[in-house]
Amino acid sequence: MSPNADAPAEGAPTLTDESAGLLAALQAELGDAIVEHANAFGDVVVRVKPDAWRRTAQVCKEKLGCDYLSFVAGIDWMPAPLVADEGSGDTSAPVQPRDQTYGAAGSAGRYQAFAVVESTKQKATRAILKTDVGDDLRVESWVPVYAGADWHEREAWEMYGFVFDGHPSLRHIYLPAEFEGHPLRKDYPLLAREVKPWPGLVDVEPMPGGDADEEATPAASE
Repeated sequence: MSPNADAPAEGAPTLTDESAGLLAALQAELGDAIVEHANAFGDVVVRVKPDAWRRTAQVCKEKLGCDYLSFVAGIDWMPAPLVADEGSGDTSAPVQPRDQTYGAAGSAGRYQAFAVVESTKQKATRAILKTDVGDDLRVESWVPVYAGADWHEREAWEMYGFVFDGHPSLRHIYLPAEFEGHPLRKDYPLLAREVKPWPGLVDVEPMPGGDADEEATPAASE
């Protein structure tokens, strides 16, 4: 575990008392299953081993009182492929990274699943959980613990290709059954951006009475 995982960046808030308590409880319950943890603007981010992903959900719900699942989603840390050439007019801001970097609590590779759980009874009690997703793209389903994970995991399956073991019925939500590919992967081709770099150069007509009109209209005294 990173020795400075709890140390916030200069000027950033420290862990709240609630977050510090959650971290201590998770460490007591999960032990070596915790790979790394970090402070993200006062919230605790805990990364656990893939084989402890569902157990983490059980601990959060049954031991820590986090009865509400806010969401489950995927992450693709791969840098977006460079589509626009330098000097082409791509005005993306901030500039997209060229190297693969990872967020709070790190990652072992390109893909991760993450979730946010909260307590509806204890104010400001919230934990952000992460786990690495390997090349087989398989991850334990949280549906047996949080029924509300059903829809979220279906979306992550559809958009990232993650297979949630134990999910009752992975099926499409947004896309037709014959659709090929996973649109939220960084290497999925976004043809609109290839035609015109995002956010693109917008052709804006001049406002009435602007400089363009003054140049085109003879002066009234002429």
